[in-house]
Order: sequence, then structure tokens, then C-alpha cells
Amino acid sequence: MNAQPNGMRTFLLVWFGQMISMIGSSLTSFGLGVWVYVRTGSATEFALIAVAAILPGIVIAPFAGAVADRYDRRKVMIVSDFCAALSTVVVAVLLVNNNLQIWHIYLTAIVSSSASAFQNPAYTASISQLVAKTHYSRAAGLVAGAEAASQIIAPALAGVLIGFIGLHGIIAVDFATFLFAVSVLLVVRFPAYTNSESETKTSIWQEARYGWRYMLERRGLLALMLFFAFINLTLSLVNQLLTPMVLSFSSPEGLGLIVSASGVGMMLGSAAMAVWGTPRRRILVVYGAGLLQSFTMILMGWRESIALLAMARFMALVISPLVNGSAQVLLQRKVPTDMQGRVFSATRMLARASIPLAYLLSGPLADRVFQPMLAQNGALARSVGQIIGTGDGRGIALMYIVFGLVTLVGTLTAFLYKPMRNIERELPDVTPDDPPPPQVQAETVAKVPYALSPA
Repeated sequence: MNAQPNGMRTFLLVWFGQMISMIGSSLTSFGLGVWVYVRTGSATEFALIAVAAILPGIVIAPFAGAVADRYDRRKVMIVSDFCAALSTVVVAVLLVNNNLQIWHIYLTAIVSSSASAFQNPAYTASISQLVAKTHYSRAAGLVAGAEAASQIIAPALAGVLIGFIGLHGIIAVDFATFLFAVSVLLVVRFPAYTNSESETKTSIWQEARYGWRYMLERRGLLALMLFFAFINLTLSLVNQLLTPMVLSFSSPEGLGLIVSASGVGMMLGSAAMAVWGTPRRRILVVYGAGLLQSFTMILMGWRESIALLAMARFMALVISPLVNGSAQVLLQRKVPTDMQGRVFSATRMLARASIPLAYLLSGPLADRVFQPMLAQNGALARSVGQIIGTGDGRGIALMYIVFGLVTLVGTLTAFLYKPMRNIERELPDVTPDDPPPPQVQAETVAKVPYALSPA
């Protein structure tokens, strides 16, 4: 697939529209989270919303990827944004009429997650249509930067807006951002791409299964996604507990400083990748990120120090865009454009499948296993407790250290697996660095040894 001359300009317009929409969605997520917690006072209810917001998107990801490959990706993004906006309008109507219930929030989260499952592969795969191969890294940096911007801007802005315009006003702002993103998509045009399977009569379900087949038949790619699933599991087990750990010895202001350091780190990492791109050996970035994550997790459990925690979170988040961008560019270079929706959805599904499990396990592990061990008279109070302390929050600190060590062992084990370590050499790029004319490239893609039919 050869990007058109105006492809980068089109990508930048779409990227900006999606970034504004992401900020609006994050505003509503923050506002609804506050509403639920104030209404129920239940951390469990709050955590279940997080599960509802991610699980449906994981389950339907392969089907959504097949849709993104079969139909116009711009139109898929428009329909997805429209469905998400419609669910926001329903919440607004219920709120205005004082009929909003907790189960409505769950349902809204499910609808939004499902819409995102279609929007994400269409958006990610469209980058290969719009952007020349030499600019994949910068595009990935911009996408990561948009996510970082939503994480930095939305909480602070929502905290201010909720006092002035209330939850009703925040939802109205979110709806306006949806309209902006859809308007951009209605104006721009994506260059057509050649689908090597456009003449086949396979069903959408067969195509959905093909994303998994493509990944399973490549040991290095499968190992890479299993490694990401492992990292997501260990990180999600502890990151959900950052707030109670910090508030056990500090104030909300201290927590805000740590969150801000995280956002700044992610923004700087995204900016660096957008300017300089990713290294040539991208798989080494993945291994390096695993080692750094293990170190920062151990660091976060070591002492009750806001400065130490802020530094550790900054270090962890500054590498996050680089590793995610490196993985994205690696896949864009190895997977044919007309198959990227299915393959990206399958890889995303596997890599994120462990997150809901971690959300469900983190609270019970902290409350019933780790916290009792580091209570004043707990089983580890006179051993480990002499090093990292005892009392409220130190059980969570021990979780950070334990799962940091688990992450270290897992990363070293992954490095020993040759198919994953050599993935960049063993899987050929689907297009050369200087793309040929569209008609020549269509023939090349069809002959790539890894471009199997979905039969």
C-alpha cells in the first residue's frame, strides 16, 4: 500500500480530531467515576466499571478487526464514534431526569468499550494507508502523545469543570468533542487500498479467526503478545492499588504529584518518539522496557516517599510510549495493510486479556494476602517489615516488590526465547523501504510468504 502525497496531512487531521475526542471521553469517565464513588462509596463498584469498560472490547476484538479490514476504515471510525456519542447522550438524558442508576453506567461502559473495539483497529490500520513507511515511528509517537494528553489534561480539567458546570456540562463537552472528531472524518478522504481477499467469499467469522491464525503460526509474534499479556498482568495487579498505597501515608496532593509525574513522563516519551522515531532493533526496546518496569516497581515498594514514587512513575511512563510505539511499528512493517485490522485486533486481544483478571484479583490479593502479612503483628512484620515497614499500605508495597521481581524473571526468560528475540530478522517486511507504485505493490503484498489466505 503506497501512501498518497497528502497522506501525512490527512493523518494529522484525523489524529487531532481523535485526540480531542479522547480528551472529551476521559472527562466523562472521570466525572462518572466521581459520581459512582460519591453515590456508593464502594471501591468494588468503581473497579467493576473498569472491568466493564475493557472486557467487551477484548471479547469482540477479532470480529471488529475483520470489519475494519472488510469495510472502509474511515466509515468504521465514523460509525464507532457515533455509537459512543449516542451512549453519552443517553447518560445525559438519564442524568437530567434524575433517573441515572449504577447499572446504566455499566451499560454505557460496555457500549463505549464495544465501539472502541471497532474504532481502534480501523484507526491503527489506517496509519499504513496514510503514512509512508519511513514515518511510521513518528505517527506512533503522535498516537501515544494523544493518549498521554488525555491522561494529563482530562483529570485536571474535569476537576475544575465539575465544580463550574457539573457532570451535565462535562457530558455536553464530551459530546461536542465527538462531533468534532466525526466532522473531521466526514471531511477527509482515505486513499483506497488493495485487499488481496476482496474477491473471496469468506464469512466475516472466518476472517475474524484469521487474525488469530496469522499470529499463532508465527512463534515470535505469539511470544511477543504473550509477553505483553504477562507485563499487563503484573502491572495491572499493582497499578490499581497506587491510590490506596499513597493515601495510607500522604495526602491527595501527594497523589496528584505522582500522577502528574506519570503524565509528564508519558508526554516526553511520546514527543521523543515523534521527533526521533524508534530504534532499528525495536525488540530490544521491548526487553529494556520490561527490565525498567521491574526496577521501577521494586523502587515504588521500597520506601514511603512521594519523591521516590514520582521519580519511579516518571521513569516507567517515559518508556511506555516508546515500547508501545516500537511494537506498533514492528507490526505495521510485518503485516500486510489489508490484514492489519484482523491481526492488530487479535494481538491486542491477547495482550490485554490479562487486564480484567488483574483488576478482579488485585483488591482481594491486597486485602486478604499481602496486607495481613505486613500488619503490625503480621507473618512478615519482623522480617520484610523491618526493611519496607509495616502498617497500612505496606502490604501493597510488598505487592509492588514481589511482582517487580516476577516481571524481572519473566523478561529474562523472554529474552532467552530465540523466535521472539529474532522476530525482526525472521519475519520479513511486507513492503520495501521505498514503496513502489500502488499496482506493483499490490502484487508484492499478494506474494508475501506470510500473507496467508483466511480459508
